[in-house]
Amino acid sequence: MIDLSTWMLTIPSQTSATEINTARLNNNYQSQYFRKHSDGSVTFWVPVTGSHTENASYPRSELRETQADGSLSYWPYTQADNYLSAVLTVNQVPSKNKIVIGQIHSKNQPGSQNDPLLKLQYHYRNGVGRIEALLRKRPGDKEVQNILIAENIQLGERFGYDLRLTPTGKLGISVSSSSGDKGSHYQPISAYWSKQLLYFKAGAYVQDNDGPDNEGGRVTFYWLNAVHK
Repeated sequence: MIDLSTWMLTIPSQTSATEINTARLNNNYQSQYFRKHSDGSVTFWVPVTGSHTENASYPRSELRETQADGSLSYWPYTQADNYLSAVLTVNQVPSKNKIVIGQIHSKNQPGSQNDPLLKLQYHYRNGVGRIEALLRKRPGDKEVQNILIAENIQLGERFGYDLRLTPTGKLGISVSSSSGDKGSHYQPISAYWSKQLLYFKAGAYVQDNDGPDNEGGRVTFYWLNAVHK
């Protein structure tokens, strides 16, 4: 069972991206974009024709970290050990073959341009899935590093990821699949990020906005947990 008590949801409604607040999300909310299942898992669906948020070009059905009272959660990485862990399957990809499944994002404040520090991306390439970390060295940078974490993760194959950002600024990314494919990456991040307030996101954020209504991304999460300790 996924605990949704510290998350809100953004869905790609027809006219504009819509936010489902924490209270509504936890009051048995479901829609074509977000389905709960009897085993406790949840499925995110994102058509490429869906609406997107003001600062984005692509649609998403994606959770965003909050406090238990529903207020938005922000944290400086220097004050805790920060973890996001998930177990999931990617069931469908759009024609451009890319879906962001997890993020460490920064608050929209001077110096950040509302940038993610990290996007974890499933990239279905030449008939095989790979997990890539799109890492921004410093807030405001236009370019990002594309770091291969793991390969040979098929559509429909269950896998897990763990993100960790320590109080000293060490970033850890690890991925392991049900068939034994795995990989990891560790590096210190720039101290410039210590001035930013961060938060976790997870779900299905397709990197595509062109095609018919039945084209899009479908992702099922079996486990999701964010911890700061």
